[in-house]
Amino acid sequence: MTDYSAAHLRELVQPGRVHRSLYTDPRIFELEMERIFERAWIYVGHESEVKAPGDYRTTRIGRKPLVMVRHQDGKIYVLHNQCAHRGTMVVAGERGNASEFRCCYHGWTYHTDGRLKAVSLPHGYPAHFDPKDPGIAMVQVRRVANYRGFVFASLADHGPSLEEFLGYMTTSFDDMVDRAPDGELEAAGGVFKHAYNANWKVYLENLCDAAHPIFVHQSSIAAAEQQSDSVYSDGSGEIAIRQMRQNGAPYSFWESQVGIWTYPNGHSFLGDYHDDAKLVAALNDPAFRQYITALETRKGTDETARILSVRRWNSNVYPNLSFMSQFQQLRVVHPIGLNRTVVYTYNFRLKGAPEKMFERTISFANIVNGTGSLVLTDDLETYNRIGIGLASGGAEWLEIGRGYTSDLADETGGRRGKNSTSEIYIRNMFDAWLGFMTDEQAQPVRRIEWPEQRAVSK
Repeated sequence: MTDYSAAHLRELVQPGRVHRSLYTDPRIFELEMERIFERAWIYVGHESEVKAPGDYRTTRIGRKPLVMVRHQDGKIYVLHNQCAHRGTMVVAGERGNASEFRCCYHGWTYHTDGRLKAVSLPHGYPAHFDPKDPGIAMVQVRRVANYRGFVFASLADHGPSLEEFLGYMTTSFDDMVDRAPDGELEAAGGVFKHAYNANWKVYLENLCDAAHPIFVHQSSIAAAEQQSDSVYSDGSGEIAIRQMRQNGAPYSFWESQVGIWTYPNGHSFLGDYHDDAKLVAALNDPAFRQYITALETRKGTDETARILSVRRWNSNVYPNLSFMSQFQQLRVVHPIGLNRTVVYTYNFRLKGAPEKMFERTISFANIVNGTGSLVLTDDLETYNRIGIGLASGGAEWLEIGRGYTSDLADETGGRRGKNSTSEIYIRNMFDAWLGFMTDEQAQPVRRIEWPEQRAVSK
């Protein structure tokens, strides 16, 4: 019988390598759903998706179906999407507005805060049945927290606060929201959904991997290099083409111009070392000039310069969230099974910005992150090949040691790779994995006043 004790699980994560079974063992997957997804803070939606009382959207934590809803009292609740009668999923639609939730099976009805409202044929129940019992309800998730509009929930009764869990990564959310002239975001433009046949962990492992683009994205790199700069572009296409070309940059670029930073609880981000000169190409664009004017009008010249100097790409929040603050895009990874994962991608409108900026956000998403794009399709093919390859029973250990001997402490309270091709962020996620899986969850980050974002440097 396989040993799943804490001591054995620790043996599966060694310096610079992890055992293949972390991706292939069904029992380990079940333990992850219980010990990681039911303990960590998990992103469940954005407050702009439930603006008015009765607005709701369905969501999930791990494989547990939930409903995020704004009740008549103006508060946002997260409910288990389960009828207290026979266990039926109550809310089937992805989003909408409702004055109450009614189960399709026997008509039990619930208030939008989850309380039981009405029972069909209520007679004859035994003494324990009390319609006012909070356990006979669409039960509320006890811990729900909101950071600057991003709503998280935790199924654990106790643990660090959301801000303690996020630590320095709050600055990535700040970067995304601060870019809105009015200081607010709005989820808009629909959602991309895509799936792959491999373990959930490989997705975030890829998003901050600066070593893969030159190989995985050869086709899109070649297409971008063949594209003439004189061809008409609406701006977003030009940005996308530049990003595709940058994917083909030599390792000397990734090891000198880009950095990788990691933080407790498994979080990380990949980004440029800050260089205002990189904005020059955008300054000649009329829509971007209007955007800068709107920012300066509301926030002042100095604050606008600080906001635009932050050059983060993918910010990963363990275990299943990644977003691009510069491009107002957010991806949520939903594990469905050991070798089946679904990813939802959302876009955001910067309130107070010219509408052209949002159009370009959508266009950029279509070109780079859409399910038919030149970029995402490469990644999905790779994920599927990982799923197939791991089933072969080949090498027992998977190597994640690149940069191991050169990782550095960082002034912002985390650690970083000497350069962005280090696999430090994968090792960092497995540190968090061990903490959750061995019942020794990482201690919450001490909440302090972090340095300004622009202080992050080489």
